[in-house]
Amino acid sequence: MNPSQPPLVICLGNVVADHVFRVDEVPQPPAKAQARSYSLNIGGMAANAAIAVRRLGGRAAFWGRVGDDQNAEMLKAGLRSEEIDLTGLHEVPGARSPTSAVLVDRYGERAIMGFRGENLGTDPSWLPLDMLKGAGAFLCDPRWPEGAQVALQAAEAQDIPTVLDGERSETRLLLDLVPRVRYAIFSVPGLTNYGSGARAPDALRRAVAEGVTRMAAVTRGEKSTLWLMRGETEIREMPIFRIDARDTTGAGDVFHGAFALGMAEGMPVEDALRLGTAAGALRAREGATAHRKETESFIAENTLR
Repeated sequence: MNPSQPPLVICLGNVVADHVFRVDEVPQPPAKAQARSYSLNIGGMAANAAIAVRRLGGRAAFWGRVGDDQNAEMLKAGLRSEEIDLTGLHEVPGARSPTSAVLVDRYGERAIMGFRGENLGTDPSWLPLDMLKGAGAFLCDPRWPEGAQVALQAAEAQDIPTVLDGERSETRLLLDLVPRVRYAIFSVPGLTNYGSGARAPDALRRAVAEGVTRMAAVTRGEKSTLWLMRGETEIREMPIFRIDARDTTGAGDVFHGAFALGMAEGMPVEDALRLGTAAGALRAREGATAHRKETESFIAENTLR
């Protein structure tokens, strides 16, 4: 790493064209409803995390796959506009890019119908792993496990902090990926999948008992984040910032990106969790990812509860 530059966080996984419809309430089928607004945005766990890293003052690179369709053009242009390094973005001829329909109700809660793409391939041999030499942290989601496995092995060999966005996925994928990362941060559904229905504290204890994992946590929306360090038995809590949520889409992704940047900056785990909590709260309140000055002011002016 170059100490004169902001740290680089490499984010591997999903980038999605999000078609977002704002509605009064999510209808139950059969139904036909009028949307109050529509927008086409960049989504996907790793892509949202990369944008968060960049807006919070770090350098970000995105590694993942898109097709050669119209959605891909929008996604590439959007990521470039955020000044994200796309050396590791692979465009697959004849493939279709991931896309989703997102319905956001008047309370800020959302329903997502996702299409994970088609013919994108799984071969990770093209990944620019040499870029890891300049990275301060590496983050991945579970949507491309073959790529995550290769990159996590290379990152660990170079003593780079690694973070997993443990979103809802097949249990077998989480069981494979969690022991490969130093910091596993789950959603509630993701931890349920990983722990096969075990209580959250027990599932977190299991996570930090395996592989290279040093810390496991679970974000719980309007409740505190539970977390545990390896070698400890008592579960800790990171309180939340109370906000009026406008749109919770991507809030967890932003949390992960902010936490990874905190690791790249050498923060203690608790401070990185606080930065993630604030960045995620602002994303849910504003419906957009905040910059560093705004996030630090929010932390200073608000009380964790």
